Amino acid sequence: MAKSGTSDSDDVIIIKKYANRRLYNTRSSSYITLDYLAKLTREGKDFQVVDAKTGDDITHNILTQIIMEEESSGQQMLPVGFLRELISMYGNSMQSMIPQYLEASMEAFRKNQEKFQSAMEGSIKNSPFAQLARQNLAMFEAASSAFSPRKDKPASPAQPVAASSDDEIAALKAQLSAMQRKIDDLVDKK
Repeated sequence: MAKSGTSDSDDVIIIKKYANRRLYNTRSSSYITLDYLAKLTREGKDFQVVDAKTGDDITHNILTQIIMEEESSGQQMLPVGFLRELISMYGNSMQSMIPQYLEASMEAFRKNQEKFQSAMEGSIKNSPFAQLARQNLAMFEAASSAFSPRKDKPASPAQPVAASSDDEIAALKAQLSAMQRKIDDLVDKK
């Protein structure tokens, strides 16, 4: 999510909060809920919530309210110990350093999460199982095309397809056997 004050004012969605606790999206000219603001946050969209009467920026209060609702309605993400430590920092001489520390920690966590996801995707794409899945898909497509003849060419006889399928099945069985041997070797080493 873009941080407040770092994006162009055109990108920031202005939300007005009225005395009756209703939230109004000035961009879409519609009333919205805290759930909608949580969705905007997850999508990385920047918004600012202002008090409709005073014009004060109350974004911090609204974001805190969203966290409170999330914590009370689902699986809790903030451990009690963390909350106690956070509360104990109010009024402490270190209080002014905590926001920057928490932001830096969250940014580092987000970057590490992206690196982990990227590494996992790369390892999955290059794994023998992905290759096996691609081969299975190719075999399936070949088999399905044999049963549904194309308009531009006549149906081919079943015998050549079966022969090539038998060859592919034999190759797949050999690959599976090789992978099983590798797995057995890894298990034996432990």
